[in-house]
Amino acid sequence: MQFTKLVAFAALFVSGALAADYTCGSHSYSDSEVSAAQQAGYELYEEGSTVDSYPHQYKDYEGFDFPVPGNWYEFPILSSGEIYDGGSPGADRVIFNEQGELAGLITHTGASGDDFVACEGDDFS
Repeated sequence: MQFTKLVAFAALFVSGALAADYTCGSHSYSDSEVSAAQQAGYELYEEGSTVDSYPHQYKDYEGFDFPVPGNWYEFPILSSGEIYDGGSPGADRVIFNEQGELAGLITHTGASGDDFVACEGDDFS
């Protein structure tokens, strides 16, 4: 009985650990969370709408080598798993282009001033 509980716990722990596809500072995001934030931001972009000025154009002052062509737009991705609907955007952003293609995840966490750094799980920096 104890062994079965241990195996079940280990399987749960491993599956949870593997679910984190991106890490921004101390926050982890799954592909589905990234996709949901990207889609929400892109839908607003297509409508010509914003929520507290998001999405807005991302200028890439940091010089990232994104895997998709620009122009790029940034939209908050929240550590709570909720879709951003106004207020504090937190530190993390999903970046997408005008075609709705994912460019990557970036964060203010660990960056100087108002700059961004790439989140772990992205290889465009």
